[in-house]
Amino acid sequence: MAKRRPAYQKSLFEAIACLESFDEVQAFFKDLLTEVELRELSARWTAARMLSRGEPYSKIIEATGLSSTTVARVSKWLGKGAGGYRLVLGRIGDTPEKPL
Repeated sequence: MAKRRPAYQKSLFEAIACLESFDEVQAFFKDLLTEVELRELSARWTAARMLSRGEPYSKIIEATGLSSTTVARVSKWLGKGAGGYRLVLGRIGDTPEKPL
């Protein structure tokens, strides 16, 4: 049975999907998130990119300020998550759109 998302999550994903430019995405996220939340998400994304290139945890922790637990969690999602990291990494040319 498929997992159902609450309506408010679906609404958020639909809102993000309707954005048409970098400037629109940037404005929406600056309004949506606090500076701390934006930094945390940016650090996780940086960790995913670094992990996809085979960077060691120690270098990722130093570059992002994330805990080793968070880096390990990002690594787990990168390898066995919903595929979102791999999809976007492939689209921006960081890694192929295939399982790691």
